[in-house]
Amino acid sequence: MSAAEDQARSAQLASPSYRLAALDQDFLLGDSMRGVRFMMEYAKAEEALRAWGVRSTIVVFGSARIGEDGEGEHARWYAEARAFGRLASERGGALHGPDGQPRDNVIATGGGPGIMGAANRGAADVGAPSIGFNITLPHEQEPNPWSTPELTFRFHYFAMRKMHLAMRANALVVFPGGFGTFDELFELLTLRQTGKAPPIPIVLFDPSYWSSIINFDVLVEHGMIAAGDLDLFRFAEDAEGVWTALLAGGLKPDENIE
Repeated sequence: MSAAEDQARSAQLASPSYRLAALDQDFLLGDSMRGVRFMMEYAKAEEALRAWGVRSTIVVFGSARIGEDGEGEHARWYAEARAFGRLASERGGALHGPDGQPRDNVIATGGGPGIMGAANRGAADVGAPSIGFNITLPHEQEPNPWSTPELTFRFHYFAMRKMHLAMRANALVVFPGGFGTFDELFELLTLRQTGKAPPIPIVLFDPSYWSSIINFDVLVEHGMIAAGDLDLFRFAEDAEGVWTALLAGGLKPDENIE
């Protein structure tokens, strides 16, 4: 091979166009591959959830700013979220799976700290798996230490994260929170209101908080929602009350637990 041919071959091999598409990060992260990346975020989490036999979840949302030793009501909210994660995991079916049975009502959160960490922690207290659907943020969010490592995911796209949060949900439990919590709450309420999601129970924890933040009755008065839309959710004061409200709303617990 002449020097000119050798130089030409080297240029070919070094060219980005010669890279295998699946190994070309510049290509995969380009604008034209956004749809592919979206599909990959769906498939990766789906594969892991199936491997663990996760058939259904109970989604728990609430503020990342609530700490175990927080001021005011924060400590109580944290303790009740942890207690709910524990009792839902014990009674719901999350502890099944290794013997071939699917896991139902597995605790799933946004994967962050605060209320989300408390719910994951409650599941870990009884040796149950739980899910953390983390999102990449400008100020990097790290997963809380309590979600199961193999079920701790990181998403770039909010839309795909929301899809995974919703698609297996048997119930939604919403503790006090801010914009992100409202976003998840109204996402599921809209899906329920429009009939785009199954009739899952939705429970808002601490009615005094929610009634001070959102006047749902005013929405009815102004004709923005129907009076019957208020039946899409219930309120609860403690972890046992949340569980009772979920059962009243149609949640099916693990029938194999005595």
